[in-house]
Amino acid sequence: MSEKIIEVKHLRCGYGYVEVVHDVSFEVDEGQIIAILGSNGSGKTSTLRALTGTIKPMGGEILYRGRSIAGMPTYKLAEMGISMVPEGRHLFGDLSVQDNLLMGAYMIKDPAKLHANLEEVYRLFPRVKERARQTARTLSGGEQQMVAIARGMMMNPKVLILDEPSLGLMPKLVQEIFGFIKEIAAMGITILIVEQNATETLKFADYAYVIQNGETVIEGTGPELLVNEDVKKAYLGG
Repeated sequence: MSEKIIEVKHLRCGYGYVEVVHDVSFEVDEGQIIAILGSNGSGKTSTLRALTGTIKPMGGEILYRGRSIAGMPTYKLAEMGISMVPEGRHLFGDLSVQDNLLMGAYMIKDPAKLHANLEEVYRLFPRVKERARQTARTLSGGEQQMVAIARGMMMNPKVLILDEPSLGLMPKLVQEIFGFIKEIAAMGITILIVEQNATETLKFADYAYVIQNGETVIEGTGPELLVNEDVKKAYLGG
């Protein structure tokens, strides 16, 4: 039986005095790909920000391996094995691709370990290796997304959180990025992916939750939600 690695229970969060997320609950089992789906403004990104320590929850629980991490600083979460690939990539445009990757491993002090992690990332993303000496801003959108995911992998995460990895990419590149995500999951890394591209995400997600107006409204396996009439009408163009 899989161990629950992340549990979010009745989360409430927002900005200032404005509550954006009212009642979001979901679980992430170790080794699974879990998807959080929803339209723009549904509360997906705010939920991730609360989970990763960018904003403090207003209520509810966030547990990592049974331990409360609500309000914990982001760097502490990184030390615990939680790595975040943010929406919009947020690369250092004037730095080389390799320097961007090294920024993702700032906590690793052992040169041998750092080199091993870099080689593993280059094995996973051959195109990133080809572009290692280029400045990040000169890459295409798809290549920049690969670098962002590769940077997230540099700390040997237990959980990799991806916020809208397909945003702004052509369909062919979306398939390529999703292929890398499946390969990372096959390495035993737990994936939590937040996406608007519901159809393609549900094809490979083990389990998914739909957030609407700051609340979890539907959940089920990927195949279940692909044929769910409410999900089809709202998100799949049915």
